[in-house]
Amino acid sequence: MTRASLDKQPHEVAAMFDDVAAKYDRTNDVISLGQARAWRRAVAEAVAAGPGDLVLDLGAGTGTSSLPFVEAGAKVVPCDFSVGMLSEGKKRHPELQLTAGDATSLPFADGTFDSVTISFALRNVHDTDVALREMFRVTKPGGKLVICEFSTPTWTPFRTVYTEYLMRALPPVATAVSSNPDAYVYLAESIRSWPDQPALAAKLQEAGWSKVAWRNLTGGIVALHRAYKVS
Repeated sequence: MTRASLDKQPHEVAAMFDDVAAKYDRTNDVISLGQARAWRRAVAEAVAAGPGDLVLDLGAGTGTSSLPFVEAGAKVVPCDFSVGMLSEGKKRHPELQLTAGDATSLPFADGTFDSVTISFALRNVHDTDVALREMFRVTKPGGKLVICEFSTPTWTPFRTVYTEYLMRALPPVATAVSSNPDAYVYLAESIRSWPDQPALAAKLQEAGWSKVAWRNLTGGIVALHRAYKVS
């Protein structure tokens, strides 16, 4: 898979992530110019999990994104559909309750989690709308959803520079640090194909979420969407 579209075949995406699992976290740090860690901190602050909370961390990959919730005293279920990523995560973090699952058909009961979060993985889900409804289903009434995803830079000149970086600079950088550079060509194109901030907010509302809001990180390269289940 080297061409991006919003009609993704789950087995192809899972196989792609299986292939890059070993170097995935390091590669993300390099190609994000060190911003990935700051974005993860912003997610943890937005979720604001505390002792006794149960958090579902979707698209958790190797489990790196789940660690701040553990440190806050919450119970976290890292969930991903890439067995390769989960296997790598189990080597690094054997204490985590890593779980295999598809965001469009979550293996959890209704109203299970206080918070659900997904970072840099929603755009790789086969059906975004179904996934958002599934997240709504497994969230407790009054619970929270936090989505961190690549988005559309708000300043037009910067947007142009960013797009050039994605399509020209990212592939050679990925070639140097990743086990599967073609996967990062796909990821770059998936970013360009992804809905902008207001469009994703509209999808959240259509899926039943309330109090939908977002804030931009790094000039809109990334957007942090937050929503609540009021009933």
